[in-house]
Amino acid sequence: MRTILFSGAVLAGAAILSAQFQLKQQFSEGLKPGEIAVRSDLAWTDTGIDLRAGDLVKIVAEGQITFPGAGKNAALMVTPKGVSRGFRDLMMVYPVNDAPRGALVGRWGDSPAARAFLIGDKFEGRVPITGHLFLGLNQTAPAAADGNFKALITHNAAAETTESFELPDFTQALIDQIPRRVEDATGTPGDRTNFAIVGTEEQVKAAFATAGWSAVDKDKGSAVVSGILATLARRSYVTLPMSVLNLFGRGQDFGYAQGDPVMVVAQRHHFRLWKAPFDLNGLTVWAGAGTHDIGFDKDQRNGGLTHKIDPDVDLEREYIGESLKATGMVVKTAYLTPSDPITTAKTAHGEEFHSDGRTLIIFLRPPTPPTPQSPPVAEPQAAR
Repeated sequence: MRTILFSGAVLAGAAILSAQFQLKQQFSEGLKPGEIAVRSDLAWTDTGIDLRAGDLVKIVAEGQITFPGAGKNAALMVTPKGVSRGFRDLMMVYPVNDAPRGALVGRWGDSPAARAFLIGDKFEGRVPITGHLFLGLNQTAPAAADGNFKALITHNAAAETTESFELPDFTQALIDQIPRRVEDATGTPGDRTNFAIVGTEEQVKAAFATAGWSAVDKDKGSAVVSGILATLARRSYVTLPMSVLNLFGRGQDFGYAQGDPVMVVAQRHHFRLWKAPFDLNGLTVWAGAGTHDIGFDKDQRNGGLTHKIDPDVDLEREYIGESLKATGMVVKTAYLTPSDPITTAKTAHGEEFHSDGRTLIIFLRPPTPPTPQSPPVAEPQAAR
C-alpha cells in the first residue's frame, strides 16, 4: 500500500513539473534575446534585470492578449497601449488610475508602497532606485487569457557617482517641539504625529506626486467639481476631502491620500502635513500625522458615522516612508523618540490606537547650490 501511494505521489509530482515546464515553454516561445513575456495571469512579472539608480531604461513592447467575454460581452483584445476606458471602468481598481485598461505598466522594486506607472508600447526613463523592474497589466486582477505581451528591455548603466550630503542632525530638542497629537475643532486630542520631513515645499509636493499620492479636495464643493471632471475623463475619483485638524494652532497645510477607486470612501492611506514654525539650520521642517482608513466606525462624540483606522498606526508611518523612498528623492531616514512619547491613546472620535512612540524623520535631497560663475576674462589689449 505504501509503495502504491509513493508511486502515485511521484507521478503527481512529475505531472505538476511537466505542466509547469509546458507553461513556461508556452510563454517563452518566440521570444527574441532580451525579450520578456508579460502574462495576464500574474499580477507582476519580475524582469530579473539588476538596475541601479540613474540607469537609463528603454522598453519596446508588442503582442496581444485576448480576454474571454462574459455574458453579452464580446472577447476583449488588448495591445500594450491598452484600450479606452468606459464608464464601467470607474468602478474598477487599476494599478494606474489614469492609464488605459489592460495597458502595459511597470513598478520599480517590490515594496508594497511602490506605485505603478504607464509603459504602453514604448517607454524611456531613468531608474529612481536600485533594484528590479516589474511588469504587469493595468487590470483589476490576474486573469486567464490567451497570448502575452513581449517587452524588449535595454538599459545603459549610469556613470558611477558618489553622493554625499552634509545634513544637520534632527535633535531631541527639535522633535520635542512638535506636538504629540493633532486636535479637532473643539481641542480634543486625536491622531499622533508620526513622521517629519525636511525639504522645501516644492520638493515635498514633487516627492509625493512622484510617489503616487494625490492632494485631496479641501471641501465638498471642490469634491463635486473634481468628481464630475473625473467622470467626464473616464477616470476614478480618489481625492475625497478630509476633515481639518489642528497642529501648531492651525489647520493642516496639505492633505494627501492614496485610495482605490470606489473603496476610497471607506479605505485609503492618508495623512495631513503642517509646516513647522521652526526650521533645521535653514531647512524647512514639516510635521505629519498619517493613518490608514480601513472602514467605518461610530463617532463617540456625536453618535455619527466616521472612519475607522488601523489601530497599528506605525504601519502607516512605514508605508509613507517606503513610498517616498521608492521615488529616489530621499537621501536619509532616521527615527527619534520624543521625551514623552504617545504609545497608546484614543482618536478624537474615541477609537483606540497604539504605537512604539517613534517619529520617522525623512530628509529629501537638498537643493543643488548654483554653480559659481567665473569672472569674465578680459580681452587682451593690442600693444601700442
